[in-house]
Amino acid sequence: MSACGWSDKKVPDGKALLKEELEKIDWTQVDAYPSVELCDSLLNESQRKQCFFDYMTIHLQEKLMLDSLTSKHPKIDTIEIRITVFPDAHVVFEPVYVSDSLKFRSREIDSLLQVRLVDFPEISPAIKRGIPVKTQFVLPLIIKEE
Repeated sequence: MSACGWSDKKVPDGKALLKEELEKIDWTQVDAYPSVELCDSLLNESQRKQCFFDYMTIHLQEKLMLDSLTSKHPKIDTIEIRITVFPDAHVVFEPVYVSDSLKFRSREIDSLLQVRLVDFPEISPAIKRGIPVKTQFVLPLIIKEE
């Protein structure tokens, strides 16, 4: 007995297939952005993304306004915060120091962030191809409005 065409088929190389698949993936984008419980019910991904960023901005401003940051540093009107959401839902907040006046007060601002943001609500990590992934973004927070 012999089978026709059995020997003509070429078995694809696993490494070549993996390389081809990895090249197709856009590593700069996620399938689903990080989220909070309030935004999870939205079906549209762009609305859920906007809801998340609005929630983060408002919540961070509320937490930081409770402190005397504006009275201690009246010249500071905006702080940029780098937020890193890890796959295990662990969140790290770090100020981004663009101006010299902020760098001068970096230790105080760092400690304020750590104290004020300790009980921050749970954030679900971003999803890429069904797997939770680390994401990082910078939010400008307006401390003082005129």
